Amino acid sequence: MDIEEVGKQIVDATIKVHRALGPGLLESSYQTCLEYELHKRGLKVECEIPQPVIYEGIQIDVGYRLDMFVEDLVIIENKAVEQLLPIHEAQLLTYLKLSNRHLGFLINWNVPLVKNGIKRMVNKL
Repeated sequence: MDIEEVGKQIVDATIKVHRALGPGLLESSYQTCLEYELHKRGLKVECEIPQPVIYEGIQIDVGYRLDMFVEDLVIIENKAVEQLLPIHEAQLLTYLKLSNRHLGFLINWNVPLVKNGIKRMVNKL
């Protein structure tokens, strides 16, 4: 499956989960349900993956974790906040750069319509 198809599956699965649960739950609830939905679709999903910082060519584990990593291609950063802030976007972009990945989704589940809470971000490396 190519990266764009993975992205489409992520968006579709996100909408399905949000329609079922609605806003107002903890981030972990949405993440677990999204993981289940993506697995049902045959996608490889890993959660809470350590993301080291590279400093002077050395990998240093400082406690950062990718919320979700799909098909070894796409990073998902889940939030359940009143509104997404620039720091949330910076966090995802930094994760994309550190992991040398091109595509990520920042998902704010705490919105009436989740399509308004999905931010697609691209790292052009």
